[in-house]
Amino acid sequence: MSATLPPDIAAMPPFDAGIEDERTAQERCAAFRAVGQRLREAVGRRLVGQQAVVDQVLWSLFAGGHVLLEGVPGLGKTLLVRTLGDALHLDFARIQFTPDLMPADIVGTQILVDDGHGHRVMQFRPGPIFTQVLLADEVNRASPKSQSALLEAMQERAVTVGGHTHRLRDPFLVLATQNPIEQEGTYPLPEAQLDRFLLKVSVPNVERADLMEILRRTTTSAEPAVDAVLDGARIVQAQRLARRIVIAAPVKDYVIRLVLATHPGGEHADGRAAREIAVGASPRAAQAIVTAAKVRALFDGRFHVSIGDVHAVAPAALRHRVIPSFEAEADGLDADRVVAGIIERLPRHAPEEAA
Repeated sequence: MSATLPPDIAAMPPFDAGIEDERTAQERCAAFRAVGQRLREAVGRRLVGQQAVVDQVLWSLFAGGHVLLEGVPGLGKTLLVRTLGDALHLDFARIQFTPDLMPADIVGTQILVDDGHGHRVMQFRPGPIFTQVLLADEVNRASPKSQSALLEAMQERAVTVGGHTHRLRDPFLVLATQNPIEQEGTYPLPEAQLDRFLLKVSVPNVERADLMEILRRTTTSAEPAVDAVLDGARIVQAQRLARRIVIAAPVKDYVIRLVLATHPGGEHADGRAAREIAVGASPRAAQAIVTAAKVRALFDGRFHVSIGDVHAVAPAALRHRVIPSFEAEADGLDADRVVAGIIERLPRHAPEEAA
């Protein structure tokens, strides 16, 4: 798919090229920050509010990860994904997950076709997963077999059918949704599969002013057009640039201690964490925090990660990887409150540094 980008963006040098000194690094960060702001504005032409949700989805995209969106129906999740597809000039597809959905409905299947010479041959017909922005709507309504087909493709970035491996195109972003209220007839994702999502984003209800604007836009005029801001090639460049963002050793150590503080009975867990947590976060949590924090720093025009970046991304990186204990649930504590308590109590500096 060929994109027609704004002339000033099309004329920019590659985001990941020529970073040889501090000056060029600052130039690349400033350029991407300007493009990031244009991207937010483009999404905002259709989606009212939900800026924090948009930012977290963009962190995941440029970090090369996937997102689990949790929120009640009608909050604009589908609109967000479709608008991102337009603003990023990427192919968009949607799969409605239902109990009767089969893996072949996701990844595709082999069909028997005529080769034009009187012979019948098997030919692969790709499924909807062969896109770049995929909305997996109500992912917890499909059977574990179908969920596994999706999550395998997310992890491997490839699909194997009939002994042949078919690569998915880069960039590739899956946004899966689930309803936190309605659980009847659902198949909750196992913890090992939840761990495949870089971030879990909670989609809040809209504010009064935002609802007024939604009514104005959707009941009086046609849906506004969204022009492409970035294409696939530029996104891949930005992903490589984000990998080069610097994270200092003390900040990296803070991330490590933060993840280890979720392990009950561990060296860095305090008494409250040991009581409130049944299962702590995996090493993927540390990877998710670091990669997402690098993108947040890049969106802020910085070539280094700060503790503030870590604090901003940690809740979304940990809420689906930390399992509250029975005692925490009895006290009315969910994963968000448990994680917030750990962040609040964890010293910014290791004890040996403070000494």
